[in-house]
Amino acid sequence: MEGARRASGNEASPIAAPGPEVAAVARRCQFPAGERQRILAVADQCKLPGEIGALLRKEGIYSSHLAAWRKQRAEAERAALTPKKRGVKADPMLAETRRYELLEQECARLRVELTKSNLIIDVQKKGFYAAGAAQGRTAGKEILMDAVNCLAPDVGMVRACKALRVPRSSVYRADERQRHLGTSGGAVAPRPTPPLAQSPVERAALQATLCSARFADCAPATIYATLLDEGIYLGSVRTMYRLLKTDGQSRERRAQLTHPVYSKPELLATGPNEVWSWDITKLRGPLKWTYFHLYVILDIFSRYVVGWMIAPRETAELAEQLIADTIGKQGIEPGTLTLHADRGTSMRSKVVAQLLVDLEVAKSHSRPYISDDNPFSESNFKTLKYRPEFPDRFGCIEGARAHCQQFFGWYNERHRHFGIGLMTPHSVHHGLAKAIFELRADTLVAAFAEHPNRFKGRCPQPPKLPIAAWINPPKRTIDDKNDTSTLN
Repeated sequence: MEGARRASGNEASPIAAPGPEVAAVARRCQFPAGERQRILAVADQCKLPGEIGALLRKEGIYSSHLAAWRKQRAEAERAALTPKKRGVKADPMLAETRRYELLEQECARLRVELTKSNLIIDVQKKGFYAAGAAQGRTAGKEILMDAVNCLAPDVGMVRACKALRVPRSSVYRADERQRHLGTSGGAVAPRPTPPLAQSPVERAALQATLCSARFADCAPATIYATLLDEGIYLGSVRTMYRLLKTDGQSRERRAQLTHPVYSKPELLATGPNEVWSWDITKLRGPLKWTYFHLYVILDIFSRYVVGWMIAPRETAELAEQLIADTIGKQGIEPGTLTLHADRGTSMRSKVVAQLLVDLEVAKSHSRPYISDDNPFSESNFKTLKYRPEFPDRFGCIEGARAHCQQFFGWYNERHRHFGIGLMTPHSVHHGLAKAIFELRADTLVAAFAEHPNRFKGRCPQPPKLPIAAWINPPKRTIDDKNDTSTLN
């Protein structure tokens, strides 16, 4: 492991700064102190029956929230009345200076965002004109008109036309059906009241019941069932929800988690030792609920297994040892490798993250619960476990290690992989694929020269060699679809 750390340079290098990435965590709905004070002030003014219930539904809280907040307010008032210690007070100038610095930082951030927005608009304009040139003048005009009509409701017609360099007169002269504005000269007639709708008196009675102290913390379905058990029917569950939504009292009140949005990893390798993928799988042991853990690292371009380890347990320390030893054996230069993995505990451990920082290796992770983000490791494990000689269970860890030694030797040296032009991972990883490809081409040329009629007058070609390997390639554009290059 220490050898791998020294492989990043003979001279003493400064300590690499930790990555700026901050893991996003799910957060629950929270109410700031000012919002709590406002709700408590409104609640203190509620005197009539049903007003508290209406407030709870409108603000998306329960009565327990009010009780807890009132208790906190009382404790704060008692703390405010407690005599405070004398001493030097905070300098207001320091606070003003800090506030000025924060404003300067915010202004700088807004300037950067404005620059980015201008760049995005410029790129969009170029894309619109390119689309118009590719599809014709009429199609290009329709694309620009649709873009103006989509942007106008948010920024106004003047700014939308100016941003896309479209004369307003052209927009106004265009037919209304083509512009999709949906405006009409006359006023829209109000929707008539359905004959099955409740009367105002019935709606008021239902509203009073929903906001009563008895049902303030209950869901409409619970209220509906409770009233039916008592022989009372005031409306359906859907009617209750519709009435609450009309009054703005249908907010979510449960403390549900809001999960962050993870970006899709997009990794490209155009040669060996550019992007590695690693994962851990379980092999059944001799008894039920006993497993051996197989760690595997492979190169996604050549499909070559560069390192593997089998151990009785899964730990971050063993993963660190495997990664460090493999990087040292392969002679990876600092700053040239990206290591991709899923979001397992060992993959996201602090020990592994610090090792990658020390070795200047970029890290990448899959999105949660999406196995497609790590396809190469998953495919390798399927090849391992679907081989005819793969046993149902291993009697001991030595037997599992012996089987893996035989499998990975076959996989690297003799397995012809369709994704790399029916080459072996060893030949692609060590630069021998081109010579083998030329030998195959010569063989096919000789076969064609001997019997050209068998090939209908067209000389066959061997499977193409890989030129790139993607994890989640971006969506193909029109130019990409016209390109006949092979991407694996």
